[in-house]
Amino acid sequence: MQKRKIVLGIGGSSGAIYAKRLMEKCQSRDDVTCNVVMSKNALANWKLEIGDFDPEVWKNFEFYKNDDFLAPFASGSAQYDTMIICPASMGLVGRIASGVSDSLMTRAADVMLKEKRRLIVVVRETPYNLIHLKNMTTIAEAGGIICPATPSFYSKPSDIISVVDTVIDRILDIAKLDNDAFRWGQSSNS
Repeated sequence: MQKRKIVLGIGGSSGAIYAKRLMEKCQSRDDVTCNVVMSKNALANWKLEIGDFDPEVWKNFEFYKNDDFLAPFASGSAQYDTMIICPASMGLVGRIASGVSDSLMTRAADVMLKEKRRLIVVVRETPYNLIHLKNMTTIAEAGGIICPATPSFYSKPSDIISVVDTVIDRILDIAKLDNDAFRWGQSSNS
């Protein structure tokens, strides 16, 4: 079986727990190769929200600096099929919507759009202003998928991780990765 090639971009908005849970759910998968790029603000928010970031914990991931334009996913010829940006700040969304490839993360997003591959942007902001909405519309019209980090509650989540997982499981579904998630019409665990 050929492994899926996925890029995880971790942007600088609040919501590091979403990125951590996504990485935890991808850590032991044998069907994906996952490369990670983080912004400086992502590292700062990770530390602020959930503690120090230790790349050694994530043995199954390859990390790239946000200014490393020699990373394989900076080119469409590397054929990565999915990029997930989780979480995505509105500044990052604006740069992607404007085609500003000033970092590895924005360049990789641009590559995904130009190659007509899956780009999932997990936005973390509230409320949205008109500029945010127009930028998200531009990305969607270019082929990207906007997936707000909006949890669901019909599974009756019992703790913060269960709430976060309602978003992460949806991201995995959109990325076409099998996952054992609560499905509408099922009985909840509670």
